[in-house]
Amino acid sequence: MTSAPSPILHSRWRVPYLGSVLAAGAVVACPAEGVWGLSCNPFDEAAVRNLLDMKQRSVSKGLILVAATSETFGEVLQGLPLDQQGEVLASWPGPHTWLVPHRGCYPPWVTGDSTEVAIRVTSAPALSALCDTFGGPLVSTSANPAGLPPPHAMWELRRYFGAALPALPAAIDPAGKPSTIRRAGDGKVVRG
Repeated sequence: MTSAPSPILHSRWRVPYLGSVLAAGAVVACPAEGVWGLSCNPFDEAAVRNLLDMKQRSVSKGLILVAATSETFGEVLQGLPLDQQGEVLASWPGPHTWLVPHRGCYPPWVTGDSTEVAIRVTSAPALSALCDTFGGPLVSTSANPAGLPPPHAMWELRRYFGAALPALPAAIDPAGKPSTIRRAGDGKVVRG
């Protein structure tokens, strides 16, 4: 009798393993551009609510979605004027999150009390690989409970959430910080 591979047996299995964990409705930790983040399937309400409970965050605030390619966000990007599309696309991949009208493409447990959704094509290799393996966008939010600093190291992540949280070890830029969030259209910085 064979069993499923352990995520710690070999690094080549980590991304596919975590992709299957995400598909099963779990929350995983993965480095983003500047800090460790928590990710889950944005269309799985139970997974998103679990992530929000872990962060002690209200659903009303909304969450960031990340993807490996801009095509993932095609439906919402097509609704933007061409100049706004160009500005958004020119900033990716990278630590640039944009608020765009969600056009009913994403559920309220992701968009919160907003008519917009926060989207980004990530430049973080591990997170990009995880999105690619999952086959769609993922929630990506800093891996810290509300009011505490986001983790830059695995030990900080483990201090917050323990060793049982599935994680994809990878390097993080030590000078990195959470992405800048801007509103498409007026370019207003919502978070610097």
